[in-house]
Amino acid sequence: MESIKTYETFNEIIAGEKPVIVKFHADWCPDCRRMDMFIGEILEEYKDYAWFDINRDELPDVADRYEVMGIPSILVFQKGEKIAHLHSAYAKTPEEVQEFLQKSL
Repeated sequence: MESIKTYETFNEIIAGEKPVIVKFHADWCPDCRRMDMFIGEILEEYKDYAWFDINRDELPDVADRYEVMGIPSILVFQKGEKIAHLHSAYAKTPEEVQEFLQKSL
């Protein structure tokens, strides 16, 4: 999973025709560490999609713009628009993340 470090890079990545998946996290977030323990298998299952991550504390304007109020959150973008959003409250288990991706992609 590639990290996005600038607003400009983020805008370029989400502008494409194919859906891209962006995980928002923070270094201090225990739920983010828990997700890190199972996200590898999901990345492998959805390897046909481009995955990125954003540290919410490094790019707070992006998180605010797309209403990322809790972390970890997973958003799907296509053609510059947010097309799906898995809020942190529903991103606690591999099953919740997989169900979200099945519905959203």
